[in-house]
Amino acid sequence: MVRRLTSLELCAGSGGLALGLETAGFDPVVLVDELGVACETLRVNRPYWVVKQMDVRDFRPALSPELYGVDLLSAGLPRLKATASNLRKRGAESEIELVKATLSIASEVRARGVLIDNVPDIVTAEKYSQLRNFIRHELEDLGYNCQFFVLNAADFGLPQDRKHGFLLALDSVAVTRFRIPVPSPHPRVTVGEALVASMQSGGWDDAGRWAEQARIIAPTLVGGSWDRGGADLGPTGTKRAWARIGVDGATLGDIVPGIDFEWAPQTGRHGMVRLTVDQTAMLQGFPSDWHVLGGKTAQYRQIANAVPPPLAFALGESIATAMRV
Repeated sequence: MVRRLTSLELCAGSGGLALGLETAGFDPVVLVDELGVACETLRVNRPYWVVKQMDVRDFRPALSPELYGVDLLSAGLPRLKATASNLRKRGAESEIELVKATLSIASEVRARGVLIDNVPDIVTAEKYSQLRNFIRHELEDLGYNCQFFVLNAADFGLPQDRKHGFLLALDSVAVTRFRIPVPSPHPRVTVGEALVASMQSGGWDDAGRWAEQARIIAPTLVGGSWDRGGADLGPTGTKRAWARIGVDGATLGDIVPGIDFEWAPQTGRHGMVRLTVDQTAMLQGFPSDWHVLGGKTAQYRQIANAVPPPLAFALGESIATAMRV
């Protein structure tokens, strides 16, 4: 029997990272997130998970001694938008403060590995070089070996061009065995292939024709900020990409197209199909029995801001293999 591993997850969100890691062999001891609706999503899907609703900066591992010595500390931190100059920022809203809090928790818990997910720029962009050096220095001082790399969910079975930047820090034993997961040898899945059955489920006759046109990899779903308006699929360029396959990216639909829906994208938005929340969950690789709570906008933001579970599984499997010596 393969030994199960343990994890502590920070900024757990709707559970995409935790779900993928669970499938790969990691059982979370505690999950932390400050958003109430995300915590409820985690609890309704995994009633046996211990979920704590709080700001990561207020989390004290000493109050949960069972966390000491967990195998993996994982963190799906909010997407960094600022430059590395924010290393000097002390404002309560700074994303950099969450990075610092995560590193502080890592120094206390001393897991065998630390995994941080964020935007690809955290790995590739010069403006984040100071931040990379800061993270590397802090973790290497704790005895970890650090790697930064980018993975694209489209290479692991997702019909979406979605790149994630990862930091992985491992102990001296696991690092010698870890291999960055390699892309799937199978052809990439297109939006049309992924959603055609769902589009047909309401009796829409043009679903097959739409799927033929939608033989592309979807642009990245963007959840956006919790502080702004309703749900849409992303910024202007992303909306244009969706419009090219007859999808209205400025909003989400409540139901799949029905038998009477006339697909005429050349006439404008009213003639385009709208994705439902469930369909965006399919594009993110969430299983159909994973229930995301809240209203439509809250559901979409939780889904679109998540690490796709299949991507988390591929990475988690590589980490688990390295740790099982």
